[in-house]
Amino acid sequence: MIDDFAKALPRRKSVGVPVGNVMVGGDAPIVVQSMTNTDTADADATVAQVSALARAGSEIVRITVDRAEAAAQVPHIKERLERIGVTVPLVGDFHYIGHKLLTDYPDCAAALDKYRINPGNVGFKAKRDTQFSQIIDLALKHDKPVRIGVNWGSLDQELLTKLMDENAESATPVSASAVMREAIIQSGLLSAERAEKLGMGRDKIILSAKVSQVQDLIAVYADLARRCDYALHLGLTEAGMGTKGIVSSAASMGILLQQGIGDTIRVSLTPEPGGDRTREVQVAQELLQVMGFRAFVPVVAACPGCGRTTSTVFQELAQDIQDHIRVSMPKWREDYPGVEELNVAVMGCIVNGPGESKHADIGISLPGTGETPSAPVFIDGEKVTTLRGPGIADEFKQMVLDYIEKRYGNGTKSSSDAA
Repeated sequence: MIDDFAKALPRRKSVGVPVGNVMVGGDAPIVVQSMTNTDTADADATVAQVSALARAGSEIVRITVDRAEAAAQVPHIKERLERIGVTVPLVGDFHYIGHKLLTDYPDCAAALDKYRINPGNVGFKAKRDTQFSQIIDLALKHDKPVRIGVNWGSLDQELLTKLMDENAESATPVSASAVMREAIIQSGLLSAERAEKLGMGRDKIILSAKVSQVQDLIAVYADLARRCDYALHLGLTEAGMGTKGIVSSAASMGILLQQGIGDTIRVSLTPEPGGDRTREVQVAQELLQVMGFRAFVPVVAACPGCGRTTSTVFQELAQDIQDHIRVSMPKWREDYPGVEELNVAVMGCIVNGPGESKHADIGISLPGTGETPSAPVFIDGEKVTTLRGPGIADEFKQMVLDYIEKRYGNGTKSSSDAA
């Protein structure tokens, strides 16, 4: 049936992992997470950015713990966040000396909600297994989950060399990129197996296998998902800046999510000069929302414009409403439960305007070039009024706010109510 193609595949069954007050995997919704770019030793800057990311909707925030000064500040950062009502789980990102920092700073180990381990640099040669074991033992001591995060740029070179040598001797050798992908997968699975042998349950282990190229990411996670039931963290190692980063993240993760793969996502955007770090949270939310997996904010649909829409009124109105919604959402979530499911349409001419507006919860069809200067408004599929004159935009914005108050203000709105 053609309807089958309009649905994502059933979600892959994974083992749920509690990270602070957030569940990752199992039957839990796909989780949005982010990472700070502040120096964690600067507690003021880190508290401010974690708070901003959490307010933007990040459900887990990762912070760098790279040296003693950073580790010493982690418990103070956690305490200050809790004092201002920010309870987002904090993940410590460790490379090279995580075993030492977690040992020397037990308050840091206790304050963090999860430890991220990179098996490619947790230690080298004889020290690797010992230092990996130390981190797992500390996670068990403090009852913390771990993410075993493999990155192609810091891949275990011993494992990669071994697989390259085996491939060279094979009667049916594969490409170097295929060997690299297999090394990434094996690094994660072997590390998880080692963690289990040390006593860590599967409900304490999350895996990630990050690369920079879209096709490689899809191939790695599709294979990894078939070979284990650990919760999976999706994301490119670095997506890039601006449009390129957004498209790369959406293209790669969108395909995997449609296949039912992925329990938590991070969009690793490079911020533009002076840009806002919270942009990566917005993109992650929008990806999940447009694919129908989560609802975070009301959707504002607007036509792209053409020769019939020489006026910019519909564009300005759509932007005004969208900006107002995003600014208002922290309060609206409390005052108007279910408001994130609202659909608003702001259309620019008579061709598709009335039809699109009827399919939204509330919509307006503004006049295009040469059309009568009037704008019919539709609520729940029915035309309720026609706006005219220079105040059309302000009148419609007020109608949207009135609609939200009426429909969601009693706190009983749900998806089933709209069916």
